[in-house]
Amino acid sequence: MYKFISTIIYIFLRIFKIVRVKGNHHIPQNTGFIVTCTHIGWVDVIILAIALYPTPVHFMAKKELFEGRWKNKFLRSIHAFPVNRENPGPSTIKTPLKLLRAQQCVGIFPSGTRTSEDVPLKRGAVTIAVKANAPILPAHYEGPTSFSQLLKGRKAIITFGEPLIFSGTAKKENTIDEGIHRLELKMKGLEDEVNASLKKQLP
Repeated sequence: MYKFISTIIYIFLRIFKIVRVKGNHHIPQNTGFIVTCTHIGWVDVIILAIALYPTPVHFMAKKELFEGRWKNKFLRSIHAFPVNRENPGPSTIKTPLKLLRAQQCVGIFPSGTRTSEDVPLKRGAVTIAVKANAPILPAHYEGPTSFSQLLKGRKAIITFGEPLIFSGTAKKENTIDEGIHRLELKMKGLEDEVNASLKKQLP
């Protein structure tokens, strides 16, 4: 289902040149990796997946979205998997660790919510990256916030930054805190880069 849907959307967006991808040379090759991105709505989830096409993205999503037989079946068919954000436990990271060790891509929105406001990054992405010895690919989304804006042709931009690399043996608490700080700086730097680029385009 994921391949079918992503291929159709990819072709549509490619024909109408709606999506622009910057920094795609930073995308890790031949290894599992985590991609983290700013999150303001459902549109950025789709655009991020298309920006990484044909690499499938396994998105981590709150368990509430999986309530109901058909919603659960559909979300799992497009490679999403549930996590308990209110009471995360050891089992929370089992699925992403398994995927990363199988050289898959795991998508995490570290703010943990759909918002345009600054919020502290969650520990999950960095904790998983350190335990799996996997790189984190930071990304920034700029563009439509609704499907109607997307269908009207408003351009979307995904900007990838240089991956963060963590030592597989450094799993201490201060390493996680340091990693969160590094990720925050990376994502803030991408935001500043995008805003500066947009200002240059203004008349």
